[in-house]
Amino acid sequence: MAGVSDKARFYLERAAPQLQEFKEKEIFNEEEIRSLVTKRSDFEHLILAPRARATDFLSYVEWERSLDRLRAKRCRRLNIRSSSSHASQARTFGIFERAVLKHPGCIPLWRAYLDFAAEAKASKRWRRIITRALRLHPTSAELWSLAGRRAADSGDMERARAHFLRGCRFCTGEPTLWLQYARCEMGWLAKIEAKKGGKGVRKGVAVMEAIKATEATNQEGDMISLDDSEDEDEDDLVLPDPEPTKSGKTVFDEETTKKLEQSPALNGAIPMAIFDIAKKQRFFGPAAAEAFFDLFAGFGVVSCQDRIIQHVLDVMQELYPNSAETCSCYIRQPVVGVDVNTVEFPKALRESLARLRSTMDRTENKSALAQKLARWADSILAVEDLDAALRTVLEHTKRSMEELSR
Repeated sequence: MAGVSDKARFYLERAAPQLQEFKEKEIFNEEEIRSLVTKRSDFEHLILAPRARATDFLSYVEWERSLDRLRAKRCRRLNIRSSSSHASQARTFGIFERAVLKHPGCIPLWRAYLDFAAEAKASKRWRRIITRALRLHPTSAELWSLAGRRAADSGDMERARAHFLRGCRFCTGEPTLWLQYARCEMGWLAKIEAKKGGKGVRKGVAVMEAIKATEATNQEGDMISLDDSEDEDEDDLVLPDPEPTKSGKTVFDEETTKKLEQSPALNGAIPMAIFDIAKKQRFFGPAAAEAFFDLFAGFGVVSCQDRIIQHVLDVMQELYPNSAETCSCYIRQPVVGVDVNTVEFPKALRESLARLRSTMDRTENKSALAQKLARWADSILAVEDLDAALRTVLEHTKRSMEELSR
C-alpha cells in the first residue's frame, strides 16, 4: 500500500495552493480545511486501490462538486473573488480522466464525464471525450445519440445526420438509435413548422426562411472554461464542432438552400426513409414498428404527420396484419394529432371505436391488444377538463378492455 499512499500524497499536494487560498481569504477555517483534507485523502486512497469501482470515482466527483458549491456560496456571502472555481473544475476533470482510464468499459461513467463537460461548456473537451468513448463503444446507441442530438441542438442538422447515419451502421441489434434519429428529424420538422407559424421570425415567411431561422446562433456564454489545448494531439481525430464559428459561417449557404428548396425532406421523406431502412434490420418486428408509430404520433404540430404514420401503418398491415401492435395502431390512427378539446375529436373517437369492434375478433392476441387499448383509453382520461360524455365512453371502453385482458 506504500505505492498507493505515495500516489495519494502526490494528488493531495497538487491541491495545496487552493487550500492556502481558502485559509488566506478565510473562506474555510483551519478545522474545516483539516476535515476536507482528511476526506479528500480517504477518497484518493479509495480510488487508487486496485479494486476501485466506477461508483467510487463518481462519489469523489460529487463530493468535489458539493465542496465547490459551498465555496461559491461563501464567496458570494463574503463578497470575495476567488480563482478556486477554475482549480475545482480542473480537479474534477482530472478525476473523471483517471476514472475512464481505469474503467474504460463503463458507459455510465463516460456519460457522467460528458454531462460535466457540457455543464462546464468545455466544447473542445466534450468532442474529444465523445470521440474516445465512441472508439471504445461503437455499438453504444446512447453515445451516438448524444453526439447527434448535440449537433442538432446547435442547429447543424447536416452534422447531426452524419453522426446518426454512422451510428446506425453499428447499432443494428436494437431500434433505440434509429428511433432517436427519427425523433431528431421530426423535431427539425416541428421547428420549421413553428417558424412558419411566426414563432421567432416574421409571420408568413417562406419555407426556406423558416429553415434558416432554425439554425442556432453562437452564444457568448458558450465558451471553453478550461484551457484544454495542452494535451490535445494535432493529429487526434475528434468530432467536428457542430456550433457556428465566430467567423459567421452559416450552415445554409446558397448551394445548400437551392438543394433544400427542391428536396422532399420537408414532406417527411427523411423520417419515412429511416423507417424503411429500419424495417430491413434484424431488430425490426411488430414492437419496433409500433415504437415508430408512437414516436411519429407524438408530433402533432408537423403537417406531414398523417402521411408519415399512414406509411408506417401500411407497412405494418402488409408484414404483420393480425398482430396486436398493428391492430392497436390501426385503431388509434383516427385520433392521432387531434386535440381532445376540439369538436373534431368525438368524430375521430367514433371512428376509432368502430375500428376496435371490427378488429378485435381478427387479432392473433386479443389479450395483448386489450391491454394496449386500456392504456390508450387511460391516457386520454388523464386529460383535464375532458368532456363528460367522452369520459363516460372511454371509461366504459377501458373497463371492457380490462375484462378482455384477464
